[in-house]
Amino acid sequence: MRRVTTATDQQQHLAGPLSAAVAQLCVRLQPQVSARTAAGFREVLRRLSAPLQVAVAGRIKSGKSTLVNALIGRRVAPTDVGECTRLVTRFQYGTVDRVEVIFTDGRKQVLPFDAHGMIPATLDVDFDQVSHIEAYLTNAVLRELTVIDTPGLGSLDAASVARTEQLLGAAKPDEEESNDLDDTSRNAVAGAEAVLYVVTQGVRADDQQALAAFTAATASREAGPVNAIAVLNKADTIAPESVTGADGDVWKAASLLAEKQAVTLKPRVADVLPVIGLLAETAESGGFTQADADALKQLAQLDDVTWEMMLVSADIFTTWDCDVPSGTRLRLLEKLDLYGIGQAVEALRAEPELTAGALRRKLLDASGLATVRARLDAVFRARADGIKAAAALASVTALAQASGDLGERQKVHDAIEVLLAKPEAHALRLLEALTLVTSGAVAMPEDLAEEVLRVGGSADVGEQLGMKGRPQHELVAYALERAGWWRSFASFGATPAQSRVAHVVHRAYFLIWQQLRGN
Repeated sequence: MRRVTTATDQQQHLAGPLSAAVAQLCVRLQPQVSARTAAGFREVLRRLSAPLQVAVAGRIKSGKSTLVNALIGRRVAPTDVGECTRLVTRFQYGTVDRVEVIFTDGRKQVLPFDAHGMIPATLDVDFDQVSHIEAYLTNAVLRELTVIDTPGLGSLDAASVARTEQLLGAAKPDEEESNDLDDTSRNAVAGAEAVLYVVTQGVRADDQQALAAFTAATASREAGPVNAIAVLNKADTIAPESVTGADGDVWKAASLLAEKQAVTLKPRVADVLPVIGLLAETAESGGFTQADADALKQLAQLDDVTWEMMLVSADIFTTWDCDVPSGTRLRLLEKLDLYGIGQAVEALRAEPELTAGALRRKLLDASGLATVRARLDAVFRARADGIKAAAALASVTALAQASGDLGERQKVHDAIEVLLAKPEAHALRLLEALTLVTSGAVAMPEDLAEEVLRVGGSADVGEQLGMKGRPQHELVAYALERAGWWRSFASFGATPAQSRVAHVVHRAYFLIWQQLRGN
């Protein structure tokens, strides 16, 4: 007998009211659809009550796993090329630290972490039969965020790329009741809900295509400014003289280059932010020790001429005659690279009494990780409810389409339309409109497309109106004015497809006006 999930089953960990509304829709429809579609709905419900799933994507050797370690705050993901770096690995919260190898036939094998607390670089199993890896960590960050480390796209063997595209986030649920979920349905509900895309200084023309490849990984929704941001990793490797306006400053050069990359990658991503993943990983995951701080203090005492010569290259740094042993310098290089070492010595020369903890915090500041985390909070965590609800609705729609039953398809469609007609669900309409415009499915004049992006790409009213910091009476007047303009455009100047988007934007402005008036 097929079990029907009740509403109370799903109230525990939902991200917010939009997710709750979609969950109630699934619960209400379960008894009215086929067993296969109902199984899909149960998987959607499971995903709705789980933490937001963010995939870290990019090309091979872009430093994805290093960044994953920094975000989690623990050096657990292998960073050297090996078997595990060719697999999708999901890092999620667990009460006991463990690694589970998931096989393509559904079997699981539990493995211990290695002596350094990392996922083993090699697996003592038949690699070709492995689907993906689940890593459970008693880590507070993972209570709200499941981080998915992916193999590098575009440069790995075909099997690894296929695993990334097909299995990203598609862990099979444990419940026996889900065994009747077929491959088509499972693919419809599989995947991450947001993407953190990692680039290095050479953005290739097909990075747009690589981002689009994650459509399947975001529940068949195009990656866009609502659910995708990019980071320019290895920012310390950028030569300042190669970037106009950098004035010899590495971080300024990285920031300017990130701005240029944002133009290339938008509107696929909300922003591109510079970061130094290695520095962030070392500072945040406990890799920086008192011994490292002591060695850096010794280096800070060298005369300027010697020090400047040692910073010319890694080879000179490790081989130059100095009191700090060559092996110690090599260890510093592996943890901080030349840029991080230079930043640490500069800080110690300015404040010789800095403790190891204070120096670690300065290195963390220099990595840019704080800005990335703040953007993750603004784009992902603060909007997790809308992102998860939109992804769930896309999955529900895909499940109905896959059923082949016209009556069932219409029943699901009607239920979704009733849900989206409610004022509190308009955020989902806006996300849908934003996706249509940014993906190119609906062509809009450039200035109007930018306005849709602005209104739908932020949760802050001032940013939505493009008038952040302006007096409230100006915001009220502008919201009403734009609501009227978009209503007129929808009726008189738009194509049918544009009119659909325009009505949504009109209502968004009207609801903003109502909100401001209420305040």
